[in-house]
Amino acid sequence: MPNAETIQTGNGNDACRRELHALHAEREALERRLALAAQQRLYRSDPAAVAAAQAEEAALLVALDRLMTRIRAAEYRTKPGARSW
Repeated sequence: MPNAETIQTGNGNDACRRELHALHAEREALERRLALAAQQRLYRSDPAAVAAAQAEEAALLVALDRLMTRIRAAEYRTKPGARSW
């Protein structure tokens, strides 16, 4: 998966490129938090801490799903002839 530095847009629009960079940076941060929550859920011994990590992991998965939808929409807008709704 390309990182924010290697994203190329179809029309060279700097505003779209900056938006994609920001979205991918946000995605990377979310994925790191998600990995930490998953590790805490797996390896904590306190049941309350495990439950808290599980709840955080679920919330982060929802946030990641929404962010990925925004990324796909931003990538679509960079294509020539893309429709705007």
